[in-house]
Amino acid sequence: MSSAATLTKSTAIELQFATFYVGELLLALPIDYVQEINRNLDLTEIPHASEHVRGVINLRGDVATVIDLRRILGFSQAEVTSQSRNLIVRSGDESIGLWVDRIADIISITSDSITPAPANISGADGRFFKGVYRSDSEIVVILNVQEVLDVE
Repeated sequence: MSSAATLTKSTAIELQFATFYVGELLLALPIDYVQEINRNLDLTEIPHASEHVRGVINLRGDVATVIDLRRILGFSQAEVTSQSRNLIVRSGDESIGLWVDRIADIISITSDSITPAPANISGADGRFFKGVYRSDSEIVVILNVQEVLDVE
């Protein structure tokens, strides 16, 4: 390939995301954050915890805090269904469970196909969203994982 062709070639990077639903909102987070998808919904409640903290689970000897993503995003508390899951993510040395309504797919998209997120999506605070990807059939909202985990 000539150097002229190299300069005009797109600098878009292919990225992989894990997708999941919170209510009818299709969300995604970079696959690098995902440690595992867990069906363990047998939580131990924590007295006086914030309303978005569902409790803790035993994750093979480690304790993981489970956060109700619905509550953080301004929805009503998640109901336990056969499709409810904990999306276990890493934050530093800690494992944290994000309680989601159901898991969708792993998708690959190019960085240049992600557009900035509107300031307000479904009544939720826009700081929780990094961007939006429009597929042929759906809109996927890219979650700002660090903002979600920083909620007190």
